[in-house]
Amino acid sequence: MATGRGYGKTILFGEHFVVFGLPAIASALDSVTIADIKVSEGSGWVVDDQRPATPGYKKKKYKEAMQSIQNVLDYLKISTENQKLEISFSGDLIAASGVGASAAQCTSLSRALNETFNLNLNDEKINEAAYEGEKAYHGTPSGIDNTASTYGGLIWFVKNLDGGKNTMDLLESPKKIPLVIANSGITASTTKVVADVRRLKEESPEKFENIFDDYKKIAENAKQALLKGDINIIGALMNENHTLLQKITVSGEINDKLVTLALNNGAIGAKMTGTGRGGLVIALTKDVRAQEKIAKAVEKEGYDAWKTMIG
Repeated sequence: MATGRGYGKTILFGEHFVVFGLPAIASALDSVTIADIKVSEGSGWVVDDQRPATPGYKKKKYKEAMQSIQNVLDYLKISTENQKLEISFSGDLIAASGVGASAAQCTSLSRALNETFNLNLNDEKINEAAYEGEKAYHGTPSGIDNTASTYGGLIWFVKNLDGGKNTMDLLESPKKIPLVIANSGITASTTKVVADVRRLKEESPEKFENIFDDYKKIAENAKQALLKGDINIIGALMNENHTLLQKITVSGEINDKLVTLALNNGAIGAKMTGTGRGGLVIALTKDVRAQEKIAKAVEKEGYDAWKTMIG
């Protein structure tokens, strides 16, 4: 039996701003999806998905997940005509929106296939295979999720608005930093929220230009702080980023509630991450003790909390 792993991810800075060509910073999580493959007699492939997941996630994503597996098999030119693949997924990454679950699944599968069939693929090729799998979920993915899942660490990402190649630079932080991910349990439509922001920008271009200028400074300062491992500056900049997300109306009441809860319980910085108007909030902590305290406070309020590391 061969095994492969793929990291989860979170957006530390720049969700929504990235749509307009501004930089975003993503981090791989230390939580992973694990793929195991066993080759047996027969043909075709079967899947046993044992990943922990938020209720309804795997059912909702089932067709996309099956297509992603076929995409990766096709890309790697692996035939199942005269052999049967028994594929299982597990790990400690919660399958949920906003943590790169689909990319982690595609990356872990690519690595397991690489090991099973001795393909001798390097990380660049693994990343390409995972990207093909991601197409089943996202149509035309940005590539940031599978890159984080393959390489780990931090990624500086700038979308090319002219349709050319996006900028994706790997950043190295000198330390791992504890993070709490709080799940509001509410899922908003990314398409609708992005459309709302675009409409607001068209209605108030000057206001948005000022917000964009403020965000650019946050992103550049955050990049330098992450490279130095300066937790206090990173946390302060997360708070500033959250304020800007409030200004562009993507942080909902529940997001603000969870951010305040985290800060009141010792978080150095906290913000919504991903689509917003629900979804996830991330909180940066100085150590695992503070991480535990914040996670318990979130759970006491009736929300799921996951503990992980970034960097």
